[in-house]
Amino acid sequence: MSGLKAGLKIALLVLGAAMLGWIYGYTATAVMITLSAVICFWLYEIDKVQRWLSDPEQNVPDTSGICSDLLALIYFHQRKSDQVQAQLQSTIEYMQSSLAVIRDGVVMVGEDGIIAWFNRSAEPLLGLRYPEDTGQRLTNLVRGPEFADYFLAQDYSEPLQFEATGGGEKVFLRVEITHFGEGDRVLFIRDVSDSVRMEKMRSDFVANVSHELRTPLTVITGYLGTIEANGEDLPQRYRRPLNQMGQQAHRMESVLHDLLWLSKIESGQSARMDEAVDIGGLLQELRDELGDAYPKATLLLELSSKRSVIGSYQQLYSAVSNLVINAIKYSGENSAVTISWFEEHDKSKLSVSDAGIGIDAVHLPRLTERFYRVDDSRNSATGGTGLGLAIVKHVAAAHGARLLIESRIGEGSTFSLIFSSGG
Repeated sequence: MSGLKAGLKIALLVLGAAMLGWIYGYTATAVMITLSAVICFWLYEIDKVQRWLSDPEQNVPDTSGICSDLLALIYFHQRKSDQVQAQLQSTIEYMQSSLAVIRDGVVMVGEDGIIAWFNRSAEPLLGLRYPEDTGQRLTNLVRGPEFADYFLAQDYSEPLQFEATGGGEKVFLRVEITHFGEGDRVLFIRDVSDSVRMEKMRSDFVANVSHELRTPLTVITGYLGTIEANGEDLPQRYRRPLNQMGQQAHRMESVLHDLLWLSKIESGQSARMDEAVDIGGLLQELRDELGDAYPKATLLLELSSKRSVIGSYQQLYSAVSNLVINAIKYSGENSAVTISWFEEHDKSKLSVSDAGIGIDAVHLPRLTERFYRVDDSRNSATGGTGLGLAIVKHVAAAHGARLLIESRIGEGSTFSLIFSSGG
């Protein structure tokens, strides 16, 4: 509308100049002089607007016509932008003041990895100094190779736990990274040294106790075996108790074996982790071995992938055998257990499926806990140690895989190891 009014004014001005020039016989000259004056006037107005835009701190210039409307619109949006920036700055300051008082370390970095801000708690955890390290590249100050690889990989779906470098007592940190804004990241750092030490103490205690119990248990099972071998000389009333003692001793041996094996896996001392494991060959060997051990079981093998997995053959064999043995135990005698190795999108999947009794969904989140029982009587009947799925979970984690459990009561269960990539 302002442009229309300005155009109308110019048209009337030119028309008036033309009429005046016609009276004196200089129509074209009058029109040219009038247009030149209008152009000079607008150039002068535009120059005032331009000088104000280059230095908005000065007073708003007095303009007229369309320039006045344009200037008012620019000024309105500038004030609005200032208000938004003030609100944003207030929000940032509030967030920073809130994060400054928490016990966990917090670091904000830009898309290029430059530190924008960090709280006081982050200083002793990462060895930072405020404000000197603001503006520095984070990976130049936190030199742990595990941290640098994790930070630069840009995959923050899982937190990182690593040992901080430096002298003195070992310090273990847990880092979680979240994206925000346009490529910016915020890091939350927590000292988990006490938890790591407690877990190591627990693991060492279990391993030591298991080692100490093996010798007396071996002696007991040895004598029980000798006595049972001469069972015809024993009174009838002793045979059943001795048989039960032998069964429980063998079950205890299985528990100790699994405990020691689990401790080795957790400590990373069990085997080499750089083998190219042929999963197809491993599954064929496992089927042959378990087919002999469980002649009534029907084991079906489906191999549609030739991918290998980098890791430990011994650990993977142990994990899959636990899954297959569980499937056999909890399936009917005429029920088949299917072992599959196939590719799904960009992942490789190893699945063990049965058509057994199934598991209630309420138990699924806790199945991998040590000694967790879905049903004590059922576990006793099958002779399980309660450690098989805990072993599977740790083997999966050691190989960068994920354990997926799917089950429905009365329809069976499927346990899958999902590997992000093959070898």
